[in-house]
Amino acid sequence: MTSSTEQMPEWPTAEHVPAEELARRQGIRPIATVDDLARPDLFESDDELDDFLADLYASRRAGAA
Repeated sequence: MTSSTEQMPEWPTAEHVPAEELARRQGIRPIATVDDLARPDLFESDDELDDFLADLYASRRAGAA
């Protein structure tokens, strides 16, 4: 019998880079305020937002069943 470790494929090793360093390299800055997350133009209409929310709520209810 073989263990699950023996069945795992060998992945090429890559240099480990901490998340903070990746963010620095990509020019990503910390979120200063909640307004940084605001996207007022995300949905083109109220109907589009309503459709999104209806689908979201339905998927959550389906996952709870």
